[in-house]
Amino acid sequence: MDLGLTGKIVIVTGGASGIGAAVSEVLAEEGAVPVILARRDPDPAFLERLQALAPDVWFFKAELSSDDACRQAVDAVRKRFGRIDGLVNNAGANDSVGLDAGPDAFRASLDRNLVHYYTLMHLAVADLKATRGAVVNVSSKTAVTGQGDTSAYVAAKAAQLGLTREWAAALARDGVRVNAVLPAEVMTPLYANWLQTFPDPAAEERRIAARIPLGHRMTTAREIADTVVFLLSHRASHITGQWLYPDGGYTHLDRALDR
Repeated sequence: MDLGLTGKIVIVTGGASGIGAAVSEVLAEEGAVPVILARRDPDPAFLERLQALAPDVWFFKAELSSDDACRQAVDAVRKRFGRIDGLVNNAGANDSVGLDAGPDAFRASLDRNLVHYYTLMHLAVADLKATRGAVVNVSSKTAVTGQGDTSAYVAAKAAQLGLTREWAAALARDGVRVNAVLPAEVMTPLYANWLQTFPDPAAEERRIAARIPLGHRMTTAREIADTVVFLLSHRASHITGQWLYPDGGYTHLDRALDR
């Protein structure tokens, strides 16, 4: 299926690792130009693989919790490419800021996980209106389930869902579509590192996978990326304000299905 993304300029935050890297790669395969915004340099092998697919792929190093850094990044993208066709708000991490951490830690976590979603949208909205572009906010199943001891991260992820609906409503007249994707149990490097905190990581992975109804396996980053890229494309031309769960039924189906 041709998704009609050839030549489209799409910003992907956190686009050099985990789910973001998978999104960048699928975009490149579809002929789009991934513009990666991240605070760490990408792995050279990853960047080389991406450039083989999309020679114009571009990386801009930015600490997205800084408003000034976000502004510099968007200005640089605009100067280099002259347009912005899509935005994937993805960067962030579960930093385990719970009720015991206090308000300062809570606010700092929101800067890392939420505020830059708004800031980048604010900075790019005129460009997106001009191109009738599309936006995907990568949230988390924790936004609707909670998790325990992760107040700030869950607050950020839930707010992203609210902003998805708000922006879809605000920009419908401009033809800009805004949707959200909610990963659940996805095997990324961060997830693998978390598993290593258990006495028997393999056993813990098996326990979690057994509770995922479809296939009793983790979702892959590629499966999340395929959903994100579809939502960016004209093949999803009448989908906006939606929350999609590519999670093998983990969030909504009966956990008794593991028996």
